[in-house]
Amino acid sequence: MPHQRPHRPTGAAGPAFDLSAWVAAPRPEAAPGIYRQGYRQIDPDRAEAGRVPTWPLLLRAVLNAVVGWFAYLYGTQLLTYVLVWFGGQTGIGPLAEPSESEAMLTLLVVNAVVLAVVIKVFGRMGRWPEVWRRYVAPLLSRTVTQEAPAADAEVAEAAARSADPWVVLRAGGAGVAAGRLDGEAVGDIDYVRIRQAWELAQADPVFVPAFVAQVAARGAAAFAHPSEVRELPGRDEQHDLLLRQVRLGTTQDVPKNPLTHRAAGFALDPAVLGTSLLAVGPAGTGKTARLARPVAEALCLQALAGTACAVVIGSAEADLGPDAWYDVVIAPGDPGSAYGLDLYGAARDPDEAAARLAEALLPDELTARAESARTALQQVVGPFHAAYGRYPGVRELRALLGGETEALGALAKALGTAGRLALYERDLAHRERQRGRADDPGALLADRLALLDRPAFEGAFATDGTGRPPFAMRVLDHPLRVRVKLPERGHPEAARMLSRLVVGQFVQAAGVREDRSLFAGLVVDDVSAALDAHTVRGLQRMRGANAGAVLLLRTLVDLPEALRAPLFGAVGCRMAFPGIAPWDGRLFSEAWGTHLVRETAVTHTPDTSGGLLRRAGRLGRKALSGTTAQTESVTTREVERLRWSPSDLAHALPAGHAVVSLTAVSGEQVPPLLVDLRD
Repeated sequence: MPHQRPHRPTGAAGPAFDLSAWVAAPRPEAAPGIYRQGYRQIDPDRAEAGRVPTWPLLLRAVLNAVVGWFAYLYGTQLLTYVLVWFGGQTGIGPLAEPSESEAMLTLLVVNAVVLAVVIKVFGRMGRWPEVWRRYVAPLLSRTVTQEAPAADAEVAEAAARSADPWVVLRAGGAGVAAGRLDGEAVGDIDYVRIRQAWELAQADPVFVPAFVAQVAARGAAAFAHPSEVRELPGRDEQHDLLLRQVRLGTTQDVPKNPLTHRAAGFALDPAVLGTSLLAVGPAGTGKTARLARPVAEALCLQALAGTACAVVIGSAEADLGPDAWYDVVIAPGDPGSAYGLDLYGAARDPDEAAARLAEALLPDELTARAESARTALQQVVGPFHAAYGRYPGVRELRALLGGETEALGALAKALGTAGRLALYERDLAHRERQRGRADDPGALLADRLALLDRPAFEGAFATDGTGRPPFAMRVLDHPLRVRVKLPERGHPEAARMLSRLVVGQFVQAAGVREDRSLFAGLVVDDVSAALDAHTVRGLQRMRGANAGAVLLLRTLVDLPEALRAPLFGAVGCRMAFPGIAPWDGRLFSEAWGTHLVRETAVTHTPDTSGGLLRRAGRLGRKALSGTTAQTESVTTREVERLRWSPSDLAHALPAGHAVVSLTAVSGEQVPPLLVDLRD
């Protein structure tokens, strides 16, 4: 029976959610990648000792106990005899002419000294403290817990519930607001959102009365998301919105993993997502279900709490959450879609808008012509924007790039009316000269635009206000939740162009935001068609812009070879799923490097020691048993070994697991971790 992913508790407002206990839960400091809520730090010495298997540990403890008992018996007798003899010879000492009380006291001291020495020596050799920690103490703890009356548990629970989650508001003079919140069901989203509003109000005392008035009027719904949504329907993962963490699984207790992470919950948060994450694995290994969807859910929850904005890109069939999770759902090719897409990303500079669109339109095999295509597109987009005050739609742009005389004439006339013809006359003349030539990049771009000029996309890319409201990527400074559904089934090549366009717009917009208080998160279910050199360079710039991306890929072969190494260098987090190809595993293995391991080599050589008698004995043993007496030589040394070899990544990863390395925005790094994503 397959391992089922357990249902995660939610923080929805209601009687089942204990806000006080959730706020008061311990969250100790920990390394990146550790789910900190309820985390217990591991003593490295204890964890190292835990490597000793159970039976050898217990056998050694028992043998040392037996030997120590005999040492204690004979040691006390020997020490007592020495004291008696010494006292009888010298006439001094407590046993020279002892009274009964002096003799008893001396014997007690002798027993105590010998017992202390025995425990010190044999306890250390037998690892008695470790046996106590691993076996005796937990057994006693369970026994005491079972015998404790139920009233004690009720008292402890009442004490936990007595914590006041709004003590900061009361201390800051917002007691009225705290009193209103005490009487309502407050979820984790509400708590984080209201606490953030309080922190902003504290920056200037003038805003405190407005904060109190808002909470007093609306209670837990105060400062709600613009959609007025306060909970994400169908949330299934375990989240800690106080630290903005989402728990994805459990780091395995294996020697390859660092001691600090073993058996701990594995989590992602903006501190590591800010360096971007690349996940590679074949279809069916859980990249979408166990990574993309949970991260999308986390970003949507954080958007409702007012701490993030989310853009999630994938095919219409990809399970990246229901439409109810999102404020804006863009589905080109679906007549029922309420929103369209701005092909220019609401760029203020026409040349910038044309450059990004040109790079998105060209397929991978034609990127060598990107410069000429960019120039050709700028020669028509700039004049059109100057003449009409807007960017051209798909059909208008296709006509201009194709060199249609009527379209170019109308544009020249509009420029003349606007008094801008002299400024753009050279661009139009150059377009006119290029028309009909075999190397005209405008014709190539027009052919590519024809893929978007289809009846299925009617109104999806309108710029004149006649189609659906276009979504522009310039709104990343608002806590929006955006889902882009690509028409991969009916229009695969158009889906590839739109994927590249949207990802490029996000990277560009995230890097130039003026307000970077919100974390801008991007999730791409299949990034094979969405990357180019410009986008890869932009991923590195997002680290300092409080933004990051989660990029999923079936195999690195889907990318141009020139992009593979730069992409590995651009992202700070790398994740390998079971079944990746060995050539993909080689890049992961090289990126993760080597580490020192202690290697033990045992050498057996024939025994030639001793005199004539020993040699004769060995000859007789060989004649009787057929084996040669040998000596054993053990050599221990430290050698460099790959953390994860390409073969291990390709063939040794169990189903439902992944190997992931992390880098935080602060620069802190975590070596590769083997994680069970099902737990």
